[in-house]
Amino acid sequence: MKATDISQALALYVQRQTGAEQVSVTGFSRLSGGAIQSNYALSLLCTGGIMPGPLELVVRSDAPSKVDVSMTREQEFQVLSVAYEAGVTVPRPLWLCPDESVIGQAFCVMMRVPGTASGRQLVRGALTAEQSTQLVRQLGHELACLHRIKPPQERLAFLSSPTQAPALARVHEYRSALDLIPEPHPVLEWALNWLQDHAADSNDITLCHGDFRTGNYMVHEGRVSGVLDWEFASFSDPYEDLGWLCARSWRFGVNDKTVGGVGHKVDLFQAYAQASGRVLDANKVLYWEIMGMTRWAIIALQQAQRHLSGEQTSLELALTGRLLPEIEFDLLNQIHEMKGKA
Repeated sequence: MKATDISQALALYVQRQTGAEQVSVTGFSRLSGGAIQSNYALSLLCTGGIMPGPLELVVRSDAPSKVDVSMTREQEFQVLSVAYEAGVTVPRPLWLCPDESVIGQAFCVMMRVPGTASGRQLVRGALTAEQSTQLVRQLGHELACLHRIKPPQERLAFLSSPTQAPALARVHEYRSALDLIPEPHPVLEWALNWLQDHAADSNDITLCHGDFRTGNYMVHEGRVSGVLDWEFASFSDPYEDLGWLCARSWRFGVNDKTVGGVGHKVDLFQAYAQASGRVLDANKVLYWEIMGMTRWAIIALQQAQRHLSGEQTSLELALTGRLLPEIEFDLLNQIHEMKGKA
């Protein structure tokens, strides 16, 4: 469908949902990113109905080719709704449309939140030192709030709980994914062996975001205005989210600021402990950072394969695959550092 056709179809859909007398499109554009999902910014002017006046929305649908482990729109909408009701700062979820005849794919609609999610901007001068500290503390609070959601959850019945230690479950998952890549990758095989040998048991299983990092939360006036991109949520070890947030891969080159390139672990850990009552183990965070880098390396390979196979020709996917040597280098260094702490 053409962009104008999509925007008009969405306007009619919103009109039906709100009971508006008239809905006019005042803006429509595809948002940047979206290797896994297609995201659109939709600006409307509604006359009458339950939401009169200007309406700023985000519409999420599947990209032409998706990663197998990512959720359907219905599943992501349910996760977003549960997180919203638990008090996590997320865009307000509005509607889920499973009817593919509207725009050619199922989609969900949420309110658009102000701010920027650009990692490059956030780590390079967009925040004052005080704002950076407060932002990291808020990230700790958001994760603590999220990690209060524990299984079972009726609306999240599609999320299975691990039947073994979450770390071992991830090692098995990533090893299976790596086996599908046609060429050998000995650094990643070695990293998976190390992760398996050093896996710790965990009796604490919570809802985890699965992609909680700089670039996946919006910041407005120095504060988190919305945590985005919930398609990888799962029940897992809460340290998985903490390690992913702190992994070197998501510091955007500002490696001395170990929390997403914007701040320091001491502030993250203190805020998390205050909100959750749980004192974090720094070595467990480091372990899950290594797990996170291994995961990111495999995702980079998968995205490159999507491009090379012709499944979804994309410069972004192709360039992601070129990140592998840097990720492997960081991985080797991090494991060496962990060995030194043992």
